[in-house]
Amino acid sequence: MRIGFGYDAHRLDIGRKCVLCGVEIPSSFGPDGHSDADVPIHALMDAMLGAAALGDIGNYFPNSDKRWEMADSDELLKEIYRLVLKSGYTLGNADVTIVLESPRLSPYIEQMRIRLSEALGVDIGRISVKATTEEKMGFTGAGTGVSAMAVVLLEE
Repeated sequence: MRIGFGYDAHRLDIGRKCVLCGVEIPSSFGPDGHSDADVPIHALMDAMLGAAALGDIGNYFPNSDKRWEMADSDELLKEIYRLVLKSGYTLGNADVTIVLESPRLSPYIEQMRIRLSEALGVDIGRISVKATTEEKMGFTGAGTGVSAMAVVLLEE
């Protein structure tokens, strides 16, 4: 078994779509970035790559490459999981935590779990998604950014 940890953060920008775990959240602002800036999926990809000792997402999808501009992170996740499978591992489970002051994410958590399980082709019981705030502290608490952490267990 292999354990991996991933982290990502993006600033929030007015007028950007708020896409988290492949689910569009109604909001007047969203994460800013080169791709669709789906912060929890980026953290999940880094966790899987770390567990398999395959580097990080910047090695595969650099933000200097125009091909990945506004890319759908669901598709990037599928590609990373193909690499993980090719290296001889499967996903045991994934645990994702999103840190965002607003909007409230609890109504969307189940959709997020479904979306991730479908993208990875695994049972939904292997996917956990949680959301929290930082009680108005730091960049996420001030409402200027969003961050996410992910932990995965890969099985040989």
